[in-house]
Amino acid sequence: MAHIVIIGAGLGGLPTAYELRHLLPPHHQITLISDSPTFTFIPSLPWVALGFKPLESIQLSLEACLRPLGIQWICGKVTAIEPQVQRVSVGEQTLNYDYLAIATGVELALDALPGLGPDSGYSQSVCNPPHALAARRAWQQFLQKPGPLVVGAVPGASCLGPAYEFALLADYQLRKLGLRDAVPITFVTPEPYVGHLGIGEMANSAELVSQAMVKRGIEAIANTAITALERDSRSVRAASPPENPCGNRIHLSNGRSLPFSYTMLLPPFRGPQFLKAIPKLTDSNGFIPVLPTHQHPHYDSIYAVGTIVQLSPADRTPLPLGVPKTGQMTEAMAMAVAHNIAIALNELDAQPVTPTLTATCFADFGNTGILFVADPVLPDPLTGKRRQAKAFQGPWVSWSKTAFEQYFLAKMRWGSAVPWFERLGLQLFGLSLVEPLPPALLEIQNL
Repeated sequence: MAHIVIIGAGLGGLPTAYELRHLLPPHHQITLISDSPTFTFIPSLPWVALGFKPLESIQLSLEACLRPLGIQWICGKVTAIEPQVQRVSVGEQTLNYDYLAIATGVELALDALPGLGPDSGYSQSVCNPPHALAARRAWQQFLQKPGPLVVGAVPGASCLGPAYEFALLADYQLRKLGLRDAVPITFVTPEPYVGHLGIGEMANSAELVSQAMVKRGIEAIANTAITALERDSRSVRAASPPENPCGNRIHLSNGRSLPFSYTMLLPPFRGPQFLKAIPKLTDSNGFIPVLPTHQHPHYDSIYAVGTIVQLSPADRTPLPLGVPKTGQMTEAMAMAVAHNIAIALNELDAQPVTPTLTATCFADFGNTGILFVADPVLPDPLTGKRRQAKAFQGPWVSWSKTAFEQYFLAKMRWGSAVPWFERLGLQLFGLSLVEPLPPALLEIQNL
């Protein structure tokens, strides 16, 4: 009997547990560790922050999901991993493992610049449930006394779709409330141009995003770093509207200074500190390097899934950007990790696989939206090309995001990472979340 431990119960951890339970006989033990009792569908947090839906509608009880499947669940924070003896500590409790899948997600580097973040700074975020709730409270207060709105990201940020979504959804809501004339909106991004998304070379992304910004009267400032935020000293609480909006300033690297009454800025990500403390486990930013199978290059009992995985940008940009790791990419990593662990346990007679890493991002703008597709997210290292890199626009994007949210929550309730009909549908379109390791990658894996 083997014991597989999974750290994290988000878009990566929960599907990994489900797929392992699907592939492995019941005598193998699966334990999922999470510091939250609920699963949250993170892509919908911009809707929560702007009051379009309650947080509870995109959450599930982990105990209710896992108990019927015989997956052990521990609610607590992992404080240490000892790879040499294959042991995990959760407070004073210790667990021995045969294989460990790390799907912790990331920390927000809110100390990247002065005044960043809702915890001890002056900006809002939509990167986790507590921040989305804080952003919603601040938004409701902002609507009572509107003023300048600044949305965007700071250098080093990744997965920039939520910033575009927030800016354009805010515009949509303000127009419905008759408040848009009182709220100048500015979008600030370190991307070399709007619509780059940390991916680049997407056929029409820049054009569609620029058109959307111009049509909505949003000023876009690209290739620019936010250097600091200053709060009006007369405003005591960061979540409260300032008495004098012009007293709040966002300072930019181009010398401009923007007033704000409300600002939502995406921060850079980094790995949790307890991972960085383990020799050779992570890079300097706390991200975990992986082989093509998503196995760690130094610790062969450890795999990694999701935003914690180290991915290097394909090209250099004037200002630093992270590579986006979307929900579909994370799900593909989860499928690959479960498949490869099953092979390692001799429970699956197949070739090792690698995730296809197709990045899709549904950005809802209220009455329309844009679907960004990069297949794969990083170009082929030999040809420098992708199979597809394009953006698609229309009202159907908004409907599709809602439908996908409901479908994903439903299959998490069912306890199935990728149901048979989803696999069949992907096959009919010539798509797959994973693919067999090509010979060249298999050689790298075996080195």
